[in-house]
Amino acid sequence: MKFTLDWLRQHLDTTASLDEIVDTLTRIGLEVEGVENPGAKLAQFKVARVLSAERHPQADKLQILSVDAGDGPMQVVCGAPNARAGLVGVFGAPGAYVPGSDITLKVAEIRGVVSNGMMCSTRELELGEDHDGIIELPADAPIGTAYPDYAGLTDPVIDVSITPNKQDCMGVYGIARDLAAAGLGTLKPLTVTPVTGDGPGPDVRTDDIEGCPAFYAQSVSGVTNGEAPEWMRRRLTAIGQKPISALVDITNYVMIDLGRPLHVYDRATLSGGLVARKAQAGEQVLALNGKTYTLTDSMTVIADAAQVHDIGGIMGGEHSGVSETTTDVLIECAYFDPEAIARTGQKLGLTSDARQRFERGVDPAFLDQGLAIATQLVLDLCGGAASQVTRAGTPPVAPRSIAYDPALAETLGGLAIAPARQQEILERLGFVIDADWSVTIPSWRRDVDGPADLVEEVIRIEGIDHVPSTPLPRVPGVARPTATPEQKLERRVRRAAAARGLDESVTWSFLSEAQAAPFGGGAWTLANPISEELKVMRPSLLPGLLSAAERNLKHGATSVRLFELGRRYLADKERSTLGVVLAGAARPRGWRGGKAISADAFDAKAEALALLAAAGAPVDNLQVMGEAGPDSLGAWHPGQSGTLRLGPKTVLAAFGMVHPSVLKAFDLDGPIAAVELYLDAIPPRRGAKGPGGFMRPAYTPPALQAVTRDFAFLVPADLAADALVRAARGADKATITAARLFDVFTGAGVEEGKKSLAIEVTLQPQAKSFTDAELKAIADKVVAAAAKLGATLRG
Repeated sequence: MKFTLDWLRQHLDTTASLDEIVDTLTRIGLEVEGVENPGAKLAQFKVARVLSAERHPQADKLQILSVDAGDGPMQVVCGAPNARAGLVGVFGAPGAYVPGSDITLKVAEIRGVVSNGMMCSTRELELGEDHDGIIELPADAPIGTAYPDYAGLTDPVIDVSITPNKQDCMGVYGIARDLAAAGLGTLKPLTVTPVTGDGPGPDVRTDDIEGCPAFYAQSVSGVTNGEAPEWMRRRLTAIGQKPISALVDITNYVMIDLGRPLHVYDRATLSGGLVARKAQAGEQVLALNGKTYTLTDSMTVIADAAQVHDIGGIMGGEHSGVSETTTDVLIECAYFDPEAIARTGQKLGLTSDARQRFERGVDPAFLDQGLAIATQLVLDLCGGAASQVTRAGTPPVAPRSIAYDPALAETLGGLAIAPARQQEILERLGFVIDADWSVTIPSWRRDVDGPADLVEEVIRIEGIDHVPSTPLPRVPGVARPTATPEQKLERRVRRAAAARGLDESVTWSFLSEAQAAPFGGGAWTLANPISEELKVMRPSLLPGLLSAAERNLKHGATSVRLFELGRRYLADKERSTLGVVLAGAARPRGWRGGKAISADAFDAKAEALALLAAAGAPVDNLQVMGEAGPDSLGAWHPGQSGTLRLGPKTVLAAFGMVHPSVLKAFDLDGPIAAVELYLDAIPPRRGAKGPGGFMRPAYTPPALQAVTRDFAFLVPADLAADALVRAARGADKATITAARLFDVFTGAGVEEGKKSLAIEVTLQPQAKSFTDAELKAIADKVVAAAAKLGATLRG
């Protein structure tokens, strides 16, 4: 939010300097994002008088002016229709930069006549949209004075970042209140005199008590909608608000000054009275931004007997907007439910200054005062006669109180503050305190609902920099570990992934429903999403990683290896997960390998096994089973994915190739491999202390050398090699410590429907070396175990 220093001092009686004000704002939680000097870019322009004006000999629409800017006459060629002798305007000499035209002036020859600078229009100085002629100043304007000094454009503009909980500071008056509470001056009282009108008030009502609990209105007849006064236009222009007309500028000024949005209707465009109601599904409104919006039956609108005129609390309609011909107006001052405003704005994708204030929560007790201030400004600036006020509905102004203990400032906030000082701070902020410390919350502080909020108010005004830095007490002896087993596990796999050359990525936890669908859909839907594209909590880490891979590949990356450690949000709970995406070239082209090779399902499996081993999972006991998991089946390529399991039910990881349809949805080309490790499913190591703990097994190297034996089996073509390996490993658990596949063969010598699988079995003797008879007995067990799968030993 922006405001000028002079504007602030309208409400705050202070002698503080700009630097003091800026430092105090940041200290009390209103972070200053910047301070601008709007007149700095116009410092080279001066007030000048046209001494003479003669027609250009070579152009009927140009004149040759003699201009005095305090340094004597200068010749200027000008095409403005209002240029004439005696006119006082704004002159830019050669070397001045014209912001509205984006040019730097220089001595130029125009149709054979030398021109030394230019007389400027409002648009050329970015002070408005008027470009029909040059600026005309009063005849007594001091010649030679820098124009920013004369026009009051040296007033600094302060840009403050308002946090969502500080709805009371969405107006200059609220910011002044906070500064006064911080001891930077005295808040000037806001004197409001009700406008006593003649005749009945306008016909308004509210039929949507939930969306619009209160709808106040007052009419003014016989207005003249001209230009707003210079002081108002100057303030609005300084903060980036484009002056439009007196009626529109009044509503914008009151909104920024007091945080109270209003709307003005041209009564000539209305058919009957106005009503706040729910929209009918499919109704449309052409808003003031020139766009047409289709409404739903959950949205609050302001309508007459013929049509919708206003998206309640967000934006008015173009049909009933005021213009230069408007003579009779209706001024609306309503209270809209913050949650309803937020939902409507999100559904329509429509933002406005009014929405920003209403969805945070405006002061429900400021309806009469806000309407009176706006009506009086209309009468003062546009003339006319006011009606009586119509009040429809009841604003939510029931008083709220909190029992407060001043000792909480120290126990919760870490700063001991005298009760009298706390009372002073709270009362300056508008709170009312009884003798027993029952604190009544002001109507403009919707964010305060408990003692901790009062502590926050006291501490931020007193100064969080005054809170002493106190170390936590240290327990004697050896410090206990603070990391949980789950945190230690995440650290191990994060380090292991980085060590394997994977780049860590951090992506949104929110997805669109379309992105979540192939991964099982979103079980958690946000009630108040930022947008429809961020509506559900992610059921998988892969969508975010695929989006990151797509961005990297489009920026020229040839190989993308990403991982992310985060949470999946499933129907039962949050689950700790590690996701990996391998895109682009897994192995670059070279003189031995030819073309670059993309990652495949086996690369994904290798990453999964390596990361599971780092996590402490018993990888030797894992089984490769079926397609990747039922909750995300649609994301994986059929026949090119699998799961790593402990037993038939405990899934530790899913790996494989991403389905082409999913890649298309993420605008990705080429094969992409992926992995998901389900960290919460990894069992603790044996001997671990406590639930979920981890303890490295004792190092006990065998005393005798291991023995390896090779076996080649003919097996059915559809038999998974992993099944044969597991059968061989389990044939004699006392002596067989490992088994692995090292060859697959089909072709000559292997009958149709069969394949040859060769495995290496590792035998580890314990007390003594194996005899030939013992080795034969173990080999027979391996052959027998394989026979149960339909395997026969090759000759």
